[in-house]
Amino acid sequence: MLHRSLVLAVALALSVAANAGDKKDAPKWDVNAAHGPVKQIRFTTDEGTWMDLDVSRDGQTIVFSLLGDLYTLPIAGGNAKRISSGPAWDVQPRFSPDGSEIAFTSDRAGGNNLWRAKRDGSAATQVSKEDFRLLNNPAWTPDGQYLVGRKHFTSERSLGAGELWMFHKSGGAGLQLTKKKNDQQDLGEPAVSADGRYIYFSEDVSGGSTFEYNKNPHGAVYAIKRLDRETGEIETIVATPGGAVRPQPSPDGKTLAFVKRVADKSVLHTIDLASGEVKPLWNGLSHDQQEGWAVFGPYANYQWLPDSSAVVIWAQGKIWHVDARSGAPTAIPFSAAVDQTVAAPLRFEQKLDAGEFTAKMIRDVATSPDGQTMVFHAVGQLWRKVLPDGRPQRLTTVSDHFEYQPSFSADGRKLLYTTWSDAAQGAIVERDLTSGSERVLTTQPGFYYSPRYSRDGSKIVWSKQSGSSLTGSLNSGEQGIWWMPAAGGSAQRIAKEGFEPQFTADGARVTFLTGGGLSKKLQSVGLHGEAPRDVFALKYTDFVSVSPDGQWVAFTELFNAYIAPMPKTGGVVELGKDTTAIPVAKISADVGSYLHWSQDSGAVHWMVGDHYYTRSLKDAFAFVPGAPATLPDAKALKGVPVGLSVPVDTPTQIVAFTNARIVSMKGDDVIAKGTVLVDGDTIQAVGADVAVPANARVIDASGKTIVPGYVDVHAHANHFNGGVIAQQNWAYYANLAFGITTMHDPSATTETVFSQAELLKAGSLVGPRVFSTGTILYGADGDFKAVVDSLDDARAHLRRMKANGAFSVKSYNQPRREQHQQINQAARELGMLVVEEGGSTLNHNLPMILDGATSIEHNLPVAPLYQDVIKLWSQTDVRNTPTLVVSYGGLSGEYWWYARDNVWEDPKLNRYFPKETLAARAIRRETAPDWDYHHITVAKSVKAMRDAGIKVQIGGHGQLQGLSPNWEIWSLTQGGMSNWGALRAATIDGADMLGLSKQIGSLEPGKRADLVVLNSNPLENIRATADTRYVMVNGRLFDVDADMAEIGNHAAPAPEFYWQRHRDGRSFGIEYGPSAPCHCPKSAVHKH
Repeated sequence: MLHRSLVLAVALALSVAANAGDKKDAPKWDVNAAHGPVKQIRFTTDEGTWMDLDVSRDGQTIVFSLLGDLYTLPIAGGNAKRISSGPAWDVQPRFSPDGSEIAFTSDRAGGNNLWRAKRDGSAATQVSKEDFRLLNNPAWTPDGQYLVGRKHFTSERSLGAGELWMFHKSGGAGLQLTKKKNDQQDLGEPAVSADGRYIYFSEDVSGGSTFEYNKNPHGAVYAIKRLDRETGEIETIVATPGGAVRPQPSPDGKTLAFVKRVADKSVLHTIDLASGEVKPLWNGLSHDQQEGWAVFGPYANYQWLPDSSAVVIWAQGKIWHVDARSGAPTAIPFSAAVDQTVAAPLRFEQKLDAGEFTAKMIRDVATSPDGQTMVFHAVGQLWRKVLPDGRPQRLTTVSDHFEYQPSFSADGRKLLYTTWSDAAQGAIVERDLTSGSERVLTTQPGFYYSPRYSRDGSKIVWSKQSGSSLTGSLNSGEQGIWWMPAAGGSAQRIAKEGFEPQFTADGARVTFLTGGGLSKKLQSVGLHGEAPRDVFALKYTDFVSVSPDGQWVAFTELFNAYIAPMPKTGGVVELGKDTTAIPVAKISADVGSYLHWSQDSGAVHWMVGDHYYTRSLKDAFAFVPGAPATLPDAKALKGVPVGLSVPVDTPTQIVAFTNARIVSMKGDDVIAKGTVLVDGDTIQAVGADVAVPANARVIDASGKTIVPGYVDVHAHANHFNGGVIAQQNWAYYANLAFGITTMHDPSATTETVFSQAELLKAGSLVGPRVFSTGTILYGADGDFKAVVDSLDDARAHLRRMKANGAFSVKSYNQPRREQHQQINQAARELGMLVVEEGGSTLNHNLPMILDGATSIEHNLPVAPLYQDVIKLWSQTDVRNTPTLVVSYGGLSGEYWWYARDNVWEDPKLNRYFPKETLAARAIRRETAPDWDYHHITVAKSVKAMRDAGIKVQIGGHGQLQGLSPNWEIWSLTQGGMSNWGALRAATIDGADMLGLSKQIGSLEPGKRADLVVLNSNPLENIRATADTRYVMVNGRLFDVDADMAEIGNHAAPAPEFYWQRHRDGRSFGIEYGPSAPCHCPKSAVHKH
C-alpha cells in the first residue's frame, strides 16, 4: 500500500523540471500532515459516491476511487484492497496498457496533478507539476509512454475552461493538444482509442461564451468530439439533444460508449463508429453533471471489458457490469474498508456586543498637514482624533445625514467632505476648522466623491458618479471629473469618466483613475478639458495616490500598500508591485487601506481596521537621505489604535407577547398557549405561566405562533455596491419583514458590509444584525484575488479581515488543496470560522470536509450521497448550507417557486422591493415538471444527511430579498424534512454554525430578543414562516402590518425608499435581488 506521508518526500526529490507556469519547485507544505487536532474515522461500506473506475487489460481487476483513496477489486467482486491512504485526495485511476502501473489524479503535492504508481500503489511519481493550471482525468496512450489529461484554465472568473495536454510519463512541461475556445466553456474527459490515433473528449457546445447555471440538459450542452493525432483535425462524433459526455472507446475500436440525458434519466449509450448508429444501453445511471461546472467530468470514469462485451461502470452507489448487447445490468458486489484522517472543524463561539462596541470599519481617512490630527468616517459620521492618544470626537453635531471623505486644505484651516441623505441626496461641504462655519459648494444634489484642494488651495476637484439600487440614480447625469475655484464660481467638467481625482503639484492638471477589473489607468487632464494623457497602466493595482510634490506615487495592489518614485517619461508606465523598471517598496504587512500622503510628501499613512499606520520614505528606501543602515521590516510597524467606542443600541422597554403558541426551538418544546417576556434586548421569560409586569407593553398574540428569528447564514443583501450608504435600506427591510433577524453574508465588499453592520449595531439603520466574511479569499484572477502561497500569506489575509470586523472568512475556489489547509490553519490560530465553497465540484468539497472547514457552502453537486460520504461526514461536525434555491447539478429551487407562485403579487415584496425589477423577473417565468427540478433530489439528500447527524442551515443567497430564505425553509420539506426540522435549520442550527447558539436561535431566558410572530402555525403549514405579523430584532419591535413602523423604542416610522420619492428613468439595479449574478465576484466591482 502507498502511504502518502512518504510520497511528498519523493515528489520533492524529483528532478524533473517544473513547467513554465510554476513559480518554484514542489511546495513544501505537506497536505498529509496533521494541521491541528485530527482523528481517524474507520468503517466498512458497500456503497460509494461518484466512484471513478477502470478495468485492467487482462480483465481480472477493477481499480476504483472511494473517498479519495484507491482500491483494487477482483472483477467478480469481493473485498476491495486499499492501495493508497492518507488525507491526500486520489481519484480517476487508470491502468497502464501493460497493467503494471496506475495513473491517477492526486493533490498529494499540494494541488491536483497527474501521477502514476505501481499496480500495488507503491513508488508514486508525479508526472505533471502545475500549481495553478491544475490537471485531472489521466488517460494512457496505448504505448504506455504518455498521459493525456485535462488542464484547467482560470481567468477572472473561477469557473474556468479546459484544454487537453499530453505529458511524457517521466514528466516535463507537456504538449498542448487542444485550445480552449473561451475562458469559461469546458472541455475534458479524454479517452484514447485502442490504436492510439484518436483522442475522444467532451466539450461544452452550448451557446454563449460564459458559464451558465441551470443550462438545459434536454438540449445540447455537451458534445463528444475526437482529435486525430496524425492530422490534428477535430471532428464531432455525437451532438444531439440530451448532450453526450464521458466518451469511452471499446478495445476493438468499433464502438464508443457515452452518457446522455433522456428526460429524467442519465442513460448509457453506444455509437457504432462505422455507421454512426446510436443505441441506448442502460437507463440506470446516476444523475450526470451536465448542468454543473464539472471540472473532473460530467460523469465518473468507467471502462469496457477487454473483449468489448460489457461496460463496467459506477451508478446508484454500486459497481455494475452492463452487457454491451442487451444492456442487462449486474451488480458487482464490493466491500471497502475506509480509514480516513479528518481535522477538527473550525468552531469558535462568538460574542454579541453589549453596552459599547469598538468601531473597526474606519474609512475615508485624512491626516492634517501638521500631522497632529486625523479625521475619519465611522458609523455614518466624521470624527476627529488628536494623534496619537486623543479620544475621537464628532466633527459636527448633525444627525440627519451621513458624512464622508474628508480632505484637508494644504494650510490645514479648511476641510472638504461629502454628505448623503436619502431625502436631499449628496453634496460637497467646506468647513472652516477654526470657526466651525460651513458652506455647501455644490448647487445640485447628486453623488459626489473624493473632493480635494489644489496644493495652493485655490481650486477644488471631485468626481461625480451614479447611484446604486439602494439609493436610486436621480441626479446621476454628467458624471466624471469636475473642478471649481475654491473661492466660488462655476464648476467645469474636464473628463466624462473617472474617480479618485487629485491636482498635480503645480495645479495645472488633474490625475484620476479610469477603467476597472484588470484594465485600469491613471490619466491626467488639463483644466480646460484637453485630451487626457495616460500616466500609468494598471492591472492589479486598484488605487493610486501621487505625493503632493509630484515626486512619488503610493499605490495599493492585492490589498497591500507600496511606494515608488514618480517617473516622468512622456509615455505610459506599467505600475505594479512586481515592476523592475523603477524601485518599489512594500510598506504594509497585511493591508494598506485608505492610503494617503503627508503634506510634506515625506510619509504615507494608511489604515488596518481601527489602527492608523505611518511610514516615512526614509524607512522604505535606502537611497532616501536619512535612511537607516538597515531598513525596518514592515511587519514590525505598530499602528495607532483609533479607539472609537460607540454605544450599542439597546431598547429600554418591556414587551410581553401573550396567549401565543410558542415554538421555542429549545429541543422540541412547543407551548400551546404562553407568554414571551422581553426586557430591553433580552428574553426574560418563556412559558405558560409568566407574570407580566404592570409597565409592560402587551401584545396579544392569540391564535398566532411565535418562533425564533430566522438566521440566514448565506445571505447576499446588496453588499456589493460601494459609495454612500442609504439611510433606509430596502434589502434590510425586506429581510426583516420576512422574519430574518440575523444575516451572514459570505461574500461582500468589506467596506460596505462592515460599515452597515456597525450602523445597524448603533441603531442608525434598521435591519437584521449583519455578519460577513467581507471580500472573499478569491482563487481566480482579479485585482481582489487572495494570493495564498504560504501559511504566512494566509495569516496576513485573515488578519486583515479580522481587523475590519470579520469572525469568518470564505475560502473561494483557491485552486490547491494546500491553500485550503493553510487558510484553515491560519483561522485556527486566529479563532476564525472558514466557510468554503467547492464550486460545484465534489472532489473539492469532500477534501474540505476532511480538512475541517466550518461549513460547506452550497450543496454537494452529486445527489443522492451514499453511505461512504454520509458515514464519513457525520463523524466530523462540518456543517452544510445547501442553498437549495441555487442548488448545483440541475434546475434549482428558485425556479420552482417562481413557476408555482405569483411572486410579483406578494404584498411585502411590493412594499420593500423595487416593483419594476420584481415584475421583470417574476411575471414571465419558465416551468418544468417536478422531476426536472434537481433541488428536490438534493433536498432528499440533505434530509438523509440531517438524519445521520450532519447539521444543515438555511441560506437564501439573496435571490429574492426576504422571500428566498423562506423558500429555502420550504424547499427542505420538499425533500421530506419535517416542518420542525426545517425550522431548526432556519434558527438554532444556523445560530450554532455561526457560534452564536448561546445567544440567539431559540426562545430562552437570557438570549437576545430575536423573534417572529406569525399569523398561523408553521408546524401545520410550513409556508406560514413568511406570514409575519410582528418581527423583533435585538428587542426592537416592528409592526409588519404598519409597513414596518417601530413600536416603542425609537418609534422609527415606516420607511420611505427612493422609488417612493422619485422615478429616475434608469433601470433599477438588481444587486442581489432576483436573478442577480452569482454571489462570487464575477461581474461586480469589489474593493477591500
